[in-house]
Amino acid sequence: MAVDRDHVLRSAAALLTRKSTATMDEVAKAAGISRATLHRHFAGRDALVRALEALGIEECEAALDAARLDDGPAGEAVRRLVREIEPAAGLLAFLYTENQLFEGEEQHQGWARIDDRIATLFRRGQASGEFRIDLTPAWLTEALYGLLASGAWAVAEGRVARKEFTHMIVELLLGGALRREEP
Repeated sequence: MAVDRDHVLRSAAALLTRKSTATMDEVAKAAGISRATLHRHFAGRDALVRALEALGIEECEAALDAARLDDGPAGEAVRRLVREIEPAAGLLAFLYTENQLFEGEEQHQGWARIDDRIATLFRRGQASGEFRIDLTPAWLTEALYGLLASGAWAVAEGRVARKEFTHMIVELLLGGALRREEP
């Protein structure tokens, strides 16, 4: 029987999103395969995490494309981005805590591409006067990642309704990022 790699990765992502310390045995069980079969596809946890990283980058880049970041006001583009990225937010929350992915020379270039695209959106919003200029685009990008991860965890734990995900993230981020008139 052929193993559906995408199914295995999505099962692993779903489990690791809820339980980041899950063992390879637990991952195999969640995917409906044996541990030996899992190990034939992923030599260990590091290989699995790297495959999940590639999936996360792929999903982020697809969300960035679907959000049409260059269209309309920057604030609306942020809202579209959060809405588009929401299905992958749990996976991103898991990956966000995997420090090994962001250390050393082995860092995947996909993260830099994603960072650049989001920071460019925030720079556009600053240039148009929508967003505060005293917060760097890099900081606004990191704040967005943190809010996406926190939102995913809150939804997964049932503390927040899934339908509130986009609203709560965008309102908190933009409520703090909007330029205020000086008195």
